[in-house]
Formats: sequence, structure tokens, C-alpha cells
Amino acid sequence: MKPTISARLLVVDDEAPLMEALCRTLRDEGYQVTGVTSGAEALGQLQEGRFDLLLTDLVMPQMDGVLLIGQALVRDPALVAIVMTGQGSISSAVEAMKAGAADYVLKPFKLSAVLPALERALMLRRLRLRNAELEQRVQVRTAELEAANHELDQFCHSVSHDLRTPLRTMTGFAELLRDHHAAELPPEVRRLLGLILAGAEEMDQLTNALLDFSRLGRQPLVRQMIELDRLCREVFSGLERERAGRRVEFRVAPLPAVSADPALLRLVLVNLLSNALKYTRPANPAVIEIGRRPSAAGPTVFFVRDNGVGFDLLQAGRLFGVFQRLHPAAAFEGTGVGLATVRRIVDRHGGRIWAESVPGAGATFLFTLAPQEGATP
Repeated sequence: MKPTISARLLVVDDEAPLMEALCRTLRDEGYQVTGVTSGAEALGQLQEGRFDLLLTDLVMPQMDGVLLIGQALVRDPALVAIVMTGQGSISSAVEAMKAGAADYVLKPFKLSAVLPALERALMLRRLRLRNAELEQRVQVRTAELEAANHELDQFCHSVSHDLRTPLRTMTGFAELLRDHHAAELPPEVRRLLGLILAGAEEMDQLTNALLDFSRLGRQPLVRQMIELDRLCREVFSGLERERAGRRVEFRVAPLPAVSADPALLRLVLVNLLSNALKYTRPANPAVIEIGRRPSAAGPTVFFVRDNGVGFDLLQAGRLFGVFQRLHPAAAFEGTGVGLATVRRIVDRHGGRIWAESVPGAGATFLFTLAPQEGATP
């Protein structure tokens, strides 16, 4: 009993008896076979119905196999073609393969040669259909992402203009009351007015943080080699206000150069070092270290360690979420967007970030950066 292949095969040969004999043989092998004697007829069949495989003679009048294959693939790029040729035309068969044929078989036919060629062609057909399906999915997904980005741009525009306008109005009138009528207001009213202004300022900071975070996903990534230890020292020097009046020990181990976007990597370090300075305020002295962990394989693991208040690792899942905070806002200021920004930047560099901590014993933030192709570690 022959297996059911359910593959549609178009056979083209200008010698009708050979074509008919081949069709009968292949039908017995389970193929759905249609036979024609010219390239023009073959193109007509391809126009009317869908075929998986094309088995065509190479040398034919009017339209040879090479020309037929070229036009057939225009109609169906996933079609798989095999050419049939005599011993004296093997070089022409190779040219046909360069034009798009997947394989060739020699005349006179041997079933032991034809069937394996058809099986290989059928596997290739399935791969082509699968690739076409995946490409279609990618196109659909790309269109969806473009639409989502457009909606995000519109949202950012709304946040930037529509939400800020009433906020500025509210803040402006509250400042007028404070600056010009403070003497006429009772102490409790002045206190409540201060709370209104503080809340408005916090809302403005959250709005700015959200806008900056949303732009990160669309900002082009421009990699170059960066001296990481030098950048760490520059960023720490720029955080003078955060460490003013405090004893802070800052230690940077020798670090390798890395391939990264300079502006985005600087933002990673600004957020991590600002966090370390903020959460080490109770410590005297505060100790902040930047270094690397030994790694036998894989990308280098960098860390930023502090001796601050730390956090409960059971809450670590919330650590890198937008507007997520593990400490009360009254104790430690912030918008809750900084670590989410760090994670997005590290993700865009093909790396990952995680944290280790014990409450009261400081925290360590670790991250990797996937090297740029061709860059030396």
C-alpha cells in the first residue's frame, strides 16, 4: 500500500508518452499529478491552480525549462522546481539551478533517483511555506508595533500639552496666593497651600519621568567603545549635590572598555549611583563600590554596591517596574521610574540587570551588556 503524500505535482515534458508514463508512475506513489507538454500550458495550470512541486524538462521548444522556472517562481515564490535533463546537458541543469531550480534528475528516469529528489523538494516546499508564514507574521507584528508607537507618540503629546496646561494653571494661581496674599491667610491655609504646590511639583516630576521613559524605546542606539571606569568617575563627580556635606567613600575597580551607547550608559550610571547615594544617607561613612565579577564564560558582570538600607529580596520583582517603590516616599524621595529606565536601557543593549540585598545591609545591582559584534572584550 502506497503512502498518501497529498502533494500537488506539475509535470512538464514536450514528449507526451514520457510525460504520461511519468505521471502514472508518480500517481502510484501517492502524488497528485497534472501533466502538460509545453511551458505555456504549464503557466496556465500554475495560474489556475496551486502546485507544490514543478518537475520540468530542461530542453523544450518555444519555452525551455530555465525560462519556465523563472516565470513560475514569479507566480509562486514558494514553488519548488526540479529539472529533467539528459547526460549531455548537466551543465545546463546547473545553470537552471542557479536560476531557481532546487535539484535535477537525469533521463532516462530511475524511480530510485526521482523519488528522493521529490521528497527533498517537498521538504523544501514546506520550509518555504513556513518561512513565508513567519515573514507574514513579522510584517503584521511590525505594523502593530508601528501603530502602537504612533499611539504612544500621541499619548506623549497629550501628556506634554493637555495635562500640563491645567497643572501649570493650578500651580500659577497657588503661587500667586502664596507670594501676594500669604500675610492675609491663616497658618493652616498656608500649610495646605504648600501641600498643593508640593503635590503639583511631584506630579510635574512624574510627568517628565514618564515622558523620558517612553522615549527610550524609540531612541536610536549608537554604540561605541567606552572606558567604563572613567565614565563612572565622571558621573559620580557630577552628583555633587547628592553627596554634599556627607562622608562618601567611592571605589572604582579597574574595568574593561565596553561597547555601548554613551548617553544611555551614562543614564544607567546616573540612576544607579543616585540610588546608592540616596539610600546610604543613614550610613556614615557611605561606601559605594563599582566593579566586575569574575566570569569564566558569557558577558562581563558589572556591579554597583552600597552599604545603605537595602531591601527585602521578596519584593525584588517590583524593583524594576514603573512607579514601583520599596521604601516610603516620606523617607526617600523619587519618582519610581529610575530603575525601570535602567532596565530598559540594559535590555536594549542585549544585557540583563538584577539585584541582591539584605535589609539594613546594603544593596548590589548587577548588570551585563552584550558586546557589539566584532568588538574585543
